[in-house]
Amino acid sequence: MLTLYNIKPQEPLGLIFLNGNNSLWESSLLQRKVNHKNLSIFCKKILKSIGTNQETVKYTVSAMMHGSQYGIDSHGVRLLHHYVKAFEGGRINKKPKTKFYSKKGESTGVLDADDGHGAVGTYKAVNEAVKLATKYGIGAIAITNSSHFGPAGAYAKNGADQDQITIVFGNSDSFVSLFDGSERFHGTNPIAVAVPTDQKNPWLLDMATSSVPFNKIELHRSLKKSLPKGVALDSQGEITSDPNIAHTLTPLGGSDFGYKGAGLAGIAEIFSSVLTGMSLSPDIPSMLGPNFSTPRKLGAFVICLKPTSFVTREIFLSAIHRYIRLIRTSESISERKVMVPGEREWRVFEERMIKGIPLDPQTEKSLYELSIKYDIKPPWIGE
Repeated sequence: MLTLYNIKPQEPLGLIFLNGNNSLWESSLLQRKVNHKNLSIFCKKILKSIGTNQETVKYTVSAMMHGSQYGIDSHGVRLLHHYVKAFEGGRINKKPKTKFYSKKGESTGVLDADDGHGAVGTYKAVNEAVKLATKYGIGAIAITNSSHFGPAGAYAKNGADQDQITIVFGNSDSFVSLFDGSERFHGTNPIAVAVPTDQKNPWLLDMATSSVPFNKIELHRSLKKSLPKGVALDSQGEITSDPNIAHTLTPLGGSDFGYKGAGLAGIAEIFSSVLTGMSLSPDIPSMLGPNFSTPRKLGAFVICLKPTSFVTREIFLSAIHRYIRLIRTSESISERKVMVPGEREWRVFEERMIKGIPLDPQTEKSLYELSIKYDIKPPWIGE
């Protein structure tokens, strides 16, 4: 049966057709922009329609929307189609029953995510770590039996919004070479750190320890854009800028200085795997399948620190404000501007709240396919 939508977008995109075999698709040449509220509602409806529980809907959509609202598009709503496939296949538990327990120390603990979406376990682990840090000055939580959690910065920001310095580590299946290596070894192994400032936004570092995130490769494929030099290798271990033949990412620092990124990836690996008892990157099943029925058993780790356990609030705020001010007023090269970690994201957020969230062609197509499959209007209908 052929389904036809007559789209009335902000830009002239014409008609979009889609049949049951996805054999006909006319997508936008320009990126469509969608209201953030409509996009969030659409994602929630899709997840509810496949039977996920309320916590899973709340936390999964919160993580994806963080990515899309703050410009980390590789970890935004473009992942919805993948997550639905993993939920429906049984890889991710639709109704996890997470369990938090303390093993030996008062300020430490373990959160069993019950094979749920990574966002569920990680948001809840940060909230537990905040409680421990508030009471003891520090809270450290190992997360077990988890899955892909999306943008690590979402969880670090969650802790900073509760007045705690928050550090988040994660690992994933092998996709990144070692320095001077030609095969996949580490995952993209993210590290995120957020520091409260008592201002509108925290100081926020959110980084993959690979030269670029894996999902950035897929985004460049969708946008038909070349990759920066030195960030990826082909299947023969040679450097390539073609996202279509990219097989392995290089560690942060690229082909010349990747020993630094490889070391940082190792730190994330130790916290996420060694300290949780979960799988090392080379042992984790591929995110891309083909097996979407077996849980991947990922680990992650969060640490919260209460600043006033070390210095007075006045000293802490005075120092972090001065640090930020010195960064912003430091001299820059050419006509560029030095920014505080996270500042680019805050600017993108403000713009997207007004102009909408852009969807690359592949993401637009995947959302449309979900709308047809689950009989839910695409988020751009009625705008």
